[in-house]
Amino acid sequence: MSIRAHFIPVAQSPHPERDRHVLATVTYGDTAGLSRFQHGHPDLTIPMAVTGGDAFREVWTVADRPRWVLREDNAYAHDGRHLFVAGLLPEQDVYTPPVRDIYEKAFALVNHLDYGHIFRMWNFVGDIVGTNAEGMEVYQDFVQGRAQAFHTYMGDSTAQLPAATGIGTQGRGIAFFLLATRRGVPRHIENGRQTSAYHYPDQYGPKSPSFARATVLDDTLYVSGTASILGHETVHHGDVRAQTRETLDNIAHLISRENLAPQGIDAGHDLKDLRMIKAYVRHEGDIPAVRAVCEEKLGLGVEVKYLNVAVCRDDLLVEIEGLVPARGWDL
Repeated sequence: MSIRAHFIPVAQSPHPERDRHVLATVTYGDTAGLSRFQHGHPDLTIPMAVTGGDAFREVWTVADRPRWVLREDNAYAHDGRHLFVAGLLPEQDVYTPPVRDIYEKAFALVNHLDYGHIFRMWNFVGDIVGTNAEGMEVYQDFVQGRAQAFHTYMGDSTAQLPAATGIGTQGRGIAFFLLATRRGVPRHIENGRQTSAYHYPDQYGPKSPSFARATVLDDTLYVSGTASILGHETVHHGDVRAQTRETLDNIAHLISRENLAPQGIDAGHDLKDLRMIKAYVRHEGDIPAVRAVCEEKLGLGVEVKYLNVAVCRDDLLVEIEGLVPARGWDL
């Protein structure tokens, strides 16, 4: 049975669905931390509290009873089918070496526990468009360290790069979590409207971002953080409504049969099929405009969580992610 997720208010205790168990939780609140929740599972807390609403928690559940392990700066949980790994890195003058180290340790743990495929990652980068002590943009500094860790893990191949999100926070330092599978074989997907991130030109930094546009596993399609980018260039500078529409148009194409069929995926989806949607909005005052466009294109009944954080380019005003659940996944 596939891994599943749902949102709950932060004040609510995470209870599993029927015949399922909590693997781990991620709390989008106002502090950074990695701790054991009262029921024993790991909880990664990210300072990304929702503007105009309550903080919330993302609950990941699995069919088999998991084992939980919490260490000082990292944690993992697994049930024999799926693995959750989370890490927390304090603010650094320069991020490349420590990012490489903590990600290499996470990837080594994936191998040691025999979970053969990473299928989804989230990377939370404080002061993402700021500069480090050497004058390099923090995001580029982070990307360089992560790329080096991926090189250690898989060499020069891009075939195993998973769907991912790289986004700012309201704090400092870096946090991440990843999901890996032991039994399934994920399919990593690109978007015909966009240059593959790992083929971006040098103008975006010394190393290209290491992620696929989406990943399909067990008939669930995980959509990476997506923005108003055509080819490799930002479009609709300064217009948050147009950027939100372009972002959703990119996702619509990504999950469509037109895009999936040439990549060997016999499926096709519409925006109305998206769930677990998070919209990251750079300026607090733009959230109503982003919400209006999302309601227009996704429908009023689709839940979207809005967070007020910076995006990985200073000309991007919004980034959106989500997933298309497998049939029978009751969210």
